[in-house]
Amino acid sequence: MKECIAMLLAGGQGSRLYALTKKLAKPAVPFGGKYRIIDFPLSNCVNSGIDTVGILTQYQPLLLNEYIGNGQPWDLDRLYGGVHVLPPYQTATGSDWYKGTANAIYQNINFIERYDPEYVLILSGDHIYKMDYGKMLEFHKDSNADCTIAVLEVPWEEASRFGIMTADENNVITKFEEKPKEPKSNLASMGIYIFTWEKLRKYLTEDEADKTSSNDFGKNIIPNMLADQQRMVAYPFEGYWKDVGTIDSLWEANMDLLDPNVPLDVWDPEWKIYSRTSGRPGHYIGTGALVDNAMLTEGCSVEGTVANSVLFAGARVEKDAMVESTILMPGAVVEEGAEVYYSIIAENVTIKKGAVVGARPENVEDKSKWGVAVVGEGVTIGENAKVGPKAMLEKDVQDGENLW
Repeated sequence: MKECIAMLLAGGQGSRLYALTKKLAKPAVPFGGKYRIIDFPLSNCVNSGIDTVGILTQYQPLLLNEYIGNGQPWDLDRLYGGVHVLPPYQTATGSDWYKGTANAIYQNINFIERYDPEYVLILSGDHIYKMDYGKMLEFHKDSNADCTIAVLEVPWEEASRFGIMTADENNVITKFEEKPKEPKSNLASMGIYIFTWEKLRKYLTEDEADKTSSNDFGKNIIPNMLADQQRMVAYPFEGYWKDVGTIDSLWEANMDLLDPNVPLDVWDPEWKIYSRTSGRPGHYIGTGALVDNAMLTEGCSVEGTVANSVLFAGARVEKDAMVESTILMPGAVVEEGAEVYYSIIAENVTIKKGAVVGARPENVEDKSKWGVAVVGEGVTIGENAKVGPKAMLEKDVQDGENLW
């Protein structure tokens, strides 16, 4: 018997990341030089003492499955428990894709009951944060709650983007609205839930029987429990948390790693973020290179200029090349004399000699046309080509082509 097991929802398509998720699931997108997004909830689990994690995959799962492997990098290779990848599968009554977050958990009730847990922790695989789930579990037990929802105060102007909770002075949730147009509170759901398993199983079963349901936690399970006056409490979280489901938020979260005023410390030895590293040699900075406020991972080679940027394993910046406020994912190459500004460059992209990708915001007259440029996996930008801000490239760009 396990007191608490975690179920990590990692099957989302991540359509708002466009070219970056064309060939891989959103939780597998590289982040912060040496990580992938899923490293954060997995590391939080092991640091919190939760050693049984089911990872629910669906969209483009190949690389994610390969990355997770037996869970050894996160100390989750256990004989009893550990990490388990849980894709949709065929049963005697047929097979179906996961229809929603609640349906994904419902389809894996048998997996959960193998461990006979008292509590189930539900997580999303697309958030960047550090959190002790053990403290949240103690809060859940002390509150005698049926459901505990982690919440974060967000700016009022952003509240309509989230599921919003209203809670009383004892943190008891009295109202929940999914992305309200006129929010009455700024307590946003972080998509992190702890349920008493007996209660959750009942509501999952009832929800599955309702043919009109969207089979979603935010749209169905939580409102239904609240309507039935189940005891639901808000767990206030203080610290860094970022939903990296959009191009802008993914770029911002990477840049936050370079900001000393942002409380996201991936170097903290007391709360390590574990990953499956590349095993490459140390990074190389050549004679005449200039590196300023950058994160360079093993296997990088820099002979040009890199400023305010994050470089993953095997990224290469050649002589006289300029990379500024940019994320270069594994294997990306910026050839001699090329310039890259305010961009996300996916894995194994080649930006050839003299090409220019993106732009500094101050160099764009119409600010509505400025934004982060994105180049998808394996794309080649031809010599002396020009790619403007807000670009979203999934195909090669020819030599000299102008896409401004």
